[in-house]
Amino acid sequence: MKRMMAATVGSLLLAIAPANAEKLPSTLSWTAYDVGSSGYNNAVAIGNALKNKMGVNLRVVPGKNDISRMVPLREQRVQFSATGLASFFSMEGVYEFGAKEWGPQETRILLTANADSNLALGTAKDAGIRTLKDLKGKRLAWVLGAPALNENLTAMLAFAGLTWDDVQKVEFPGFGQSWQGLVNGQADAAWSQTTSGPAYQLESSKRGIFWPPVPHSDKEGWARMKKVGPFFAPHVATLGAGVSKDNPHEGATYPYPILTTYVGQEDSLVYGMAKAMVDLYPEYKDGAPGADGWALDRQIFEWVVPYHEAAVRVFREKGAWKPEHQAHNDKLVARQKVLGEAWKSMEAKKSLADDAFKAEWRKVRAAALSKAGFDPYWQ
Repeated sequence: MKRMMAATVGSLLLAIAPANAEKLPSTLSWTAYDVGSSGYNNAVAIGNALKNKMGVNLRVVPGKNDISRMVPLREQRVQFSATGLASFFSMEGVYEFGAKEWGPQETRILLTANADSNLALGTAKDAGIRTLKDLKGKRLAWVLGAPALNENLTAMLAFAGLTWDDVQKVEFPGFGQSWQGLVNGQADAAWSQTTSGPAYQLESSKRGIFWPPVPHSDKEGWARMKKVGPFFAPHVATLGAGVSKDNPHEGATYPYPILTTYVGQEDSLVYGMAKAMVDLYPEYKDGAPGADGWALDRQIFEWVVPYHEAAVRVFREKGAWKPEHQAHNDKLVARQKVLGEAWKSMEAKKSLADDAFKAEWRKVRAAALSKAGFDPYWQ
């Protein structure tokens, strides 16, 4: 398994190392979703605050899909990634991350954004999709190399008792192209945050926008959905394209963006980045839709990916980190160790064909997690 080592710093990016635990290098680089996405816009807002208050330049590298955002992080060409569920799927070694060249990654998060928006299935209003069951027969956008987008749609279909066999899959090379496909009439539904630029573009187009609800009272639907997406939580959004306090969206969401790195990233760099994010919050919270979600009091300290210990140090200093948070984090770290040991056993099986290798890994992974007392989530 490829890991970022603490003693190594990408020479392309770090010309100046942090002088102490509270300083950052003169240049930082993050990957993020496509230009115009909520993740990209949030990163730009944070970058402006870093430049104005600390003289730090933040280079934001857009990536079309999960793989293109995680590769630069794994290869140390960037220090952090403002990503989505790639932080979780890569940790678990599932979907594209179950391939021979990947496997479970020792990811850690610094902070997450939990805004008044939702991550949701958006539809062209003229497609007549008013409930998730209405997706049957419709055209859903599938982004190549982006399980964090595609499996969310799988979860929404599961909520309605549907599968991909019940809809028309339309493939796109990236997130931005998938939403342009809705505007152009090539698709009827795609996944996004309600505050993304493409969502507002669809709202202003002749097709219009509509976000089908995920009713919180439908316990059976939620049970089906959670089998696919254990990271979902009920949330009512009041911010986004076609969404407001007067027109809220009852949905299922999770943190986004999720500022991610590897366990081996330099502690002083992680500490400095996390501290800057917390201390500069007033400077960037109004810089992009949803940026207020980075607030310290909005952090979900018991989610599905562990926090980096250097970021935890910031939370402890701010009085926000509790013993129960540490206990939960320790369990997630233990889960990562089980996954890492299970992956080592796959080294002797890399001569298998790709599909056979992935199938074998699914079995090995599920067995190892179950034996250790963890929920495999996906069998």
